[in-house]
Amino acid sequence: MAGQGGRGVRDGWGWWLVVPVAAVMVSGCTGGSGAAPGSAAGKPSASASAGGSPSPSASASSGAYDPAAYAPQVRTYAKKAGISPQLLMAVLYNEDYKPHDPAFERSWQKYKPDAAFGIANMHRAAFDQTKRGRPFASRTWEELPDDRALAVEAAAWYLHDMSAQLPAHWAGGYSRDELMALGYNAGGGNMAAFARGAKPGSQASDYLTRLRDNWKKAGAAVAG
Repeated sequence: MAGQGGRGVRDGWGWWLVVPVAAVMVSGCTGGSGAAPGSAAGKPSASASAGGSPSPSASASSGAYDPAAYAPQVRTYAKKAGISPQLLMAVLYNEDYKPHDPAFERSWQKYKPDAAFGIANMHRAAFDQTKRGRPFASRTWEELPDDRALAVEAAAWYLHDMSAQLPAHWAGGYSRDELMALGYNAGGGNMAAFARGAKPGSQASDYLTRLRDNWKKAGAAVAG
């Protein structure tokens, strides 16, 4: 989850099992479709900026989601950001632990204001920092639940920024991609600490384990 800093791996994995009814109730109280002011409803998908026509798969019309369906966007934005498409896809698999329905995400954000948005689970501060000087600089964090291609694009550049913060040499036996993924999860400061030899906590360790478990599947998804 991008922008977590030292707080760990997720928005509390178990909470998605315990509180979904409360979040749905909040959705019912808000009325309408749940789209927040400034959302991407009616706007072209960010996939258009990849040089093609907006793809239906780039929008979030429902909660149904398979990271592999976004392999074209992953390959495009990974190339633009100069990172491994397999890493980006593996991160999407790692972040596929909660419902990615726009209305649900916005309802959950009302319950938990510091929640992350989009299929790459990015926090507002991380998105706002990452978009500076980038092709999506005019976009807003509130658009992430509706535009999955934008979420992929932002995640690609966030990983690029993590790569730029890595030291020339590091300890711990991690690969470059593994450290970048740890940075995506725990923030650049923690990534630097891990590179110096600090031991990741249980949540970061779990994130790394799942990344390794997803690595082969991610490679197959972007190979086509």
